[in-house]
Amino acid sequence: MMRTATTFYGALKSGLLVLALACFTSYVHAASYDHNIHGFSLDGGHELLACESCHKNGQFQGTPAQCYQCHDGSGLFAEQGLPSNHIQSSTFCESCHTTFTWQTLLQVDHAEVVGSCNSCHNDSFASGLPANHIPTTAQCDTCHVETNVWTLVDFSHDGIVSGCNQCHDGVTAVGKGVMHITTTNVCEDCHSVDFWEPAVTVDHTQVLGSCSSCHNGSIATGKNANHIPSGDNCEDCHTTDAWVPATFDHAGITSGCNQCHDGVTATGKGMMHITTTNVCEDCHSVDFWEPAVTVDHLQVLGSCNSCHNGSIATGKNANHIPSGDNCEDCHTTDAWVPATFDHAGITSGCNQCHDGVTATGRGVNHITTTDVCEDCHSVDFWEPVVTVDHTQVLGSCSSCHNGSIATGKHAGHIPSGDNCEDCHTTDAWTPATFDHAGITSGCNQCHDGVTATGKHSGHITTTDVCEDCHSVDFWDPAVTVDHTQVLGSCVSCHNGSIATGKHATHIPSGDNCDDCHTTDAWTPAVFDHAGVTPGTCSSCHNGSIATGKHAAHLPTNAECDLCHSTLAWVPATFDHADVAAGTCSSCHDGVTATGKNSGHFQTNQECDVCHTRDFWTPDIFTHSSANYPGDHAANLDCTDCHTSNAEVVPWPFPAYQPDCAGCHANDYEPDEHTKFDNVDYTVDELRDCASACHEYTDSSLTTIEEFRPGPEHTVNQNSFD
Repeated sequence: MMRTATTFYGALKSGLLVLALACFTSYVHAASYDHNIHGFSLDGGHELLACESCHKNGQFQGTPAQCYQCHDGSGLFAEQGLPSNHIQSSTFCESCHTTFTWQTLLQVDHAEVVGSCNSCHNDSFASGLPANHIPTTAQCDTCHVETNVWTLVDFSHDGIVSGCNQCHDGVTAVGKGVMHITTTNVCEDCHSVDFWEPAVTVDHTQVLGSCSSCHNGSIATGKNANHIPSGDNCEDCHTTDAWVPATFDHAGITSGCNQCHDGVTATGKGMMHITTTNVCEDCHSVDFWEPAVTVDHLQVLGSCNSCHNGSIATGKNANHIPSGDNCEDCHTTDAWVPATFDHAGITSGCNQCHDGVTATGRGVNHITTTDVCEDCHSVDFWEPVVTVDHTQVLGSCSSCHNGSIATGKHAGHIPSGDNCEDCHTTDAWTPATFDHAGITSGCNQCHDGVTATGKHSGHITTTDVCEDCHSVDFWDPAVTVDHTQVLGSCVSCHNGSIATGKHATHIPSGDNCDDCHTTDAWTPAVFDHAGVTPGTCSSCHNGSIATGKHAAHLPTNAECDLCHSTLAWVPATFDHADVAAGTCSSCHDGVTATGKNSGHFQTNQECDVCHTRDFWTPDIFTHSSANYPGDHAANLDCTDCHTSNAEVVPWPFPAYQPDCAGCHANDYEPDEHTKFDNVDYTVDELRDCASACHEYTDSSLTTIEEFRPGPEHTVNQNSFD
């Protein structure tokens, strides 16, 4: 038993080892085995499967090679078959699926699809009809003949009787071309479902444009060569059924009636028609023959009385003046009245006819006159009158010449009464004999060069106020010249020709007289020096032509404007630039020019020693004496030293002049100036404030105890401390 057991377990161990080695060997063998030699590649989901997943029970030969033989849902190979919601198709899975994945389809081989198109293309399995698809219940393959692309369509129009434009809109399918006539979108009313061209018929109810937009001889038949002249609105006469018969609308006919109305094509002139040309339209309306709208006598060929005989047309009335039958001698073809009577040879007796009964007489507004018409009127026309023979006028002038019946006084007429005859004659308004008595103004209302004599070409330039210079009795000479009315410059008159100009001795000047003179008189004159050339004053101001230098004037050869202005002699501004130094007092002596005032410093020095040429103050005196100590820091005034207001200085302590002590002896403090021991320096010893003031050890003055070389005090210090 022991051996048997040992043998069994040994064999079992050996068997397991062999099986393990066999499995490993199988895996290694499968991984390295070239499966392609059998025509079945191990790729995708098959690549990592164990051999026994397909080769059941160690059987290698006879293993199924088609997808559906394994993927049949039988469980033999433990693989899923077609799901319940799979589209109806053949069993050739590989036509659509790959070994890599079931779910993602790269294509659908419609040859393997068994069901109808819409069993898939229902927007659940695959794309169905888009929103803009034409309405249809047909199967997809009715039109879509290619399974690879939607757009290759072979559409059968069988049974299509309407709604063409739902597809034929230029987007979904071919629509109307750019040359298509203007119509609605009801294609089927004109076109066949078999072809676009030619159109089966033209349903004019669908045409939107005017007739002539098609019937123009290019797109469709237009007017033939012998068509009567008309507009382009075909529908005015024709229907859409046929060209003839036509109901003619004469609305657009303006001429050429006789081309139709010739008695053959259409009704022509009747037997009783008056003798005329064939221009029907000049008398008749396009709406009816009778009555005639008017009679264009230019088209009438017979004489007037062949019609105007009281039968065919109106003839002479019972009260017509005696005359022949030539109506045209007096009347026009426009109207009986007014009539133009041939008055040739009539020279008088107008009122025998023109009495208001037989012929027109005087109107109610006629002026009051005799009945001698011919003295005023022409035999050709009443108005305007040829002339007015005032001998036949019975009223006063103003009864006619009141601005209504006849010309009255115009707006610019001079103020006057209504007795025209006071100035005017019956021959003409002008010339008038005017009585100027009482006229004081407004001369130019008449004397404007039109109504009456105005200013002549040589008249000076003035306003139009004649009366300010002229008399009402005569033009020349002028009574006076009112210069306020003169518009031109002075010299335009005062040039020595028209009026007095500058005399021979007149000062040189421009021509603007009014710069100096007034319009009242030549003198006195106020001279405007604005235009005078500088440096020429003496050419006038020489004591002869104009005021010159008076007897007391300071001697000078300078021109006046060097010191004086053109407004007044004084004050004068003198230019001292050329005055020699030291000569000021020759003018500034208090007589010729300002001199020293009463409080002036007493001196014989010339002005320019202290003063400048430009101003009196401030003075500029500089001390040059050797005795002058220098300018003091205290900014002293002259009289602080020159207490007598004179050149000589009255020293307060003359014994010490010209040293500092001469003024400041009382300011000396001896105890501040020790010489030795209890001995102090005296004022006289230190009178100039600048000497040394050493302090010595004793009276020998040989040994200096405190060295004080000086100067201790100077004039530019404010105090002695």
